[in-house]
Amino acid sequence: MDRITISQRSANMRKIRGKDTSPERAVRRLIRALGFGYRLHGKELPGKPDLVLKGRKKVVFIHGCFWHQHPGCRIAHTPKSNLEYWVPKLEKTQMRDRRNLQELEAAGWQALTVWECEVKDISSLQVKFIKFLVPS
Repeated sequence: MDRITISQRSANMRKIRGKDTSPERAVRRLIRALGFGYRLHGKELPGKPDLVLKGRKKVVFIHGCFWHQHPGCRIAHTPKSNLEYWVPKLEKTQMRDRRNLQELEAAGWQALTVWECEVKDISSLQVKFIKFLVPS
């Protein structure tokens, strides 16, 4: 098995995007197909939600399973090396996510988190969005 060098690992990490990821684009297509409009990356809201449906006072976060440590997901593993860097970094991300959700809720917003692994099952995701976006 070939070992990845530090420079190769750095090059791989630089390629990871924070916006316009393939899960985000898939979710956007689905929400548009359902007939809902949205704004992207709400800078004025805690956590800069990926999608903002202002009139409904709802936001959607599209989280990468590894970066946000999706509970019970195989993608959300803990790295085997450099634990003194990764463990605090991933824990801070989770704490920040919880704080952002609390602040949004306190301001009267409803939030939905979509995980990277959920995007593979579009029909299930569609049901999730309808339940979240359509008033009952």
